[in-house]
Amino acid sequence: MKKRYEDLEQEDGTVVRYQRHGNGGGLVAKGAVVDDSAYVAETAWVDPGARVEARARIGQHCWLEPGARVAVAATVDSHVRVGRGASVGPGARVGTRSELGADARLDARVVVEPETRVRPGAVVPQQKRADRRLSVS
Repeated sequence: MKKRYEDLEQEDGTVVRYQRHGNGGGLVAKGAVVDDSAYVAETAWVDPGARVEARARIGQHCWLEPGARVAVAATVDSHVRVGRGASVGPGARVGTRSELGADARLDARVVVEPETRVRPGAVVPQQKRADRRLSVS
């Protein structure tokens, strides 16, 4: 049986407690907001101040840094880092082994290909065609 919580000491000596989310068992820090209908995989971490909205999906081995936001029905595939203050728009998808830099923003329904790095502060606009894929380096 897995522990229901984990304590992690930060570089400045403060301790942050992470509790298991009811849907998927991922670790959610005190101060983070995760909707009950969102799925957070067992090996994912959601830092304080991050937000995961309704029906969003966070894959295995993901890390949502403080202030990150994953909007309604968005999907973050496995091994993805969502940087401090970055935002994944409604219905957007971030491919496996990708990274969103700090304060990067994906508009609604954007698809980021696997193994893509989105620069800090970059804005990836919604595409004209829903089936079009975008890769930003």
